Amino acid sequence: MKERKRPGRREIGKKEAVPGKLGSRRGARPSGGQTPYIYGLHAVEAALQNPARTLHKLLATQNAWNEITARFAAPPRIAPDITSAEEISRLLPPGAVHQGIALHVAPLPELDLEEACLEANRIVVLDQVTDPHNVGAILRSAAVFGASALVMTDRNSPPLTGVLAKAASGAVEHVKIAKIGNLSRALQSLKNMGFLTVGLDGDAETPLSEVDTARPIALVMGAEGAGLRRLTRETCDLLAKLPASGPMRSLNVSNAAAVALYEIARRR
Repeated sequence: MKERKRPGRREIGKKEAVPGKLGSRRGARPSGGQTPYIYGLHAVEAALQNPARTLHKLLATQNAWNEITARFAAPPRIAPDITSAEEISRLLPPGAVHQGIALHVAPLPELDLEEACLEANRIVVLDQVTDPHNVGAILRSAAVFGASALVMTDRNSPPLTGVLAKAASGAVEHVKIAKIGNLSRALQSLKNMGFLTVGLDGDAETPLSEVDTARPIALVMGAEGAGLRRLTRETCDLLAKLPASGPMRSLNVSNAAAVALYEIARRR
C-alpha cells in the first residue's frame, strides 16, 4: 500500500487541561480523569519504559519509588520529586488510586488507521464506548490476547490518560491506537486492508466459535446499552455472538471483549 503524505500528526489528548491552570482557580483539581498525569505503578512503569513517551515530571512517595526502581535493571530515565501521597492526590481527580506515583507526560503521537493496523492480524474497533474504565480494560485484554491495535472514534471516546491509563495497567503503551472521524468509512478501509470485520452482537445467529479466524480480524464492539449502531452493523462483514447458557444473556462490554479476544486467540 502506498505511503500517504500527511499534513502532520495530531496528539491524543492535546486539549486536556493542565493541573493548576483550570479556569481562574489556582490549583483547582482536574475532573473526569482529563489530566496529563498517568498514575498507578503499572501504568507509570510502562510509560517509563516506552521510548515514544516524552516525560515531563515524576512525583512519587519514597515507598513507591523504591518499588519502581526494584523493577528496572538501570535507573529510569527521569528522576522523581519525592513527595507525599496527599500532594499527589491534590493533582489528580477525586478518588484516583495512584499508589503513590504520578507521571506528567506528553500525549503519544496519534496514529492514522493504516499506521496502527496495517501489520496487525487482530484488532479491536470500538463504536462509541465512552467509559474510560471499559476502554482501559479492553486495552489490557487486547495486550494479553494479541490484538495489536485499537480503533475508536474521535467523538464519544475517552481521553487516553488518567482513569483510562490506570485501568489499562500499562497497555496504553503497548497497543497501537488510532482515532478516526467516521467509523463506517474506517471499517470499509479495514476491509480493503484484508480484515474480516466482525460485529459482536448478542442477537446474532452465528456463534463467534464458527467465524473463520484464518484471516485478520477486526472485532467491533458497541457501547454499553446501545450496542452497535445501525450503520456499523450494516457495514460489518458479519455479526457474531458469544454463547450464553445462564439466566443472564449479556456481558459488560469489557468482559465481552476479553472473552471474544480469548476465543479468537485460542483458535489461532
